[in-house]
Amino acid sequence: MTIIPTSPVLDFVATIDVEVSETITIGNTAQGMRRVAPIRGGTVSGPQLEGRVLDAGADFQRYPSPDLAYLEANYVLELEDGHRILVENRAIRTAAAEDLERMMEGEHVDPSRVYFRCIPALSADDSGPFAWLNRTLFIGAGERHARGVRIDVFRVR
Repeated sequence: MTIIPTSPVLDFVATIDVEVSETITIGNTAQGMRRVAPIRGGTVSGPQLEGRVLDAGADFQRYPSPDLAYLEANYVLELEDGHRILVENRAIRTAAAEDLERMMEGEHVDPSRVYFRCIPALSADDSGPFAWLNRTLFIGAGERHARGVRIDVFRVR
């Protein structure tokens, strides 16, 4: 008898629209092209989280090949009730080399041409109403825009 495992279920939590300022290019390193995008603000909105992205953090980017980017973004959300959430997001973005190059130049690329998935870890005060975030796995789907990134965040259950 073959046992078929139960697939995880995804529940939509929120969309995070992150605004970034001009990207700082480090250059070609032993790990590939390195860039840093300072995070300057934005919004979070959805059925479980509402608020804003603080001007605190950055997206550290590594391009080991022309068609692949590894992203590590760390920033803070401030919710409408004043609670703060630390976001530590790890992502992979891959597309045709010319599309990634256009994105690096700030041009719009149709999101359907880009694979952009992430694993955001959300940390909250463990004595507050958002303590459940500390004990939950999240995944997300991203889109790069000219002035920032949009991440749709889902809880895995």
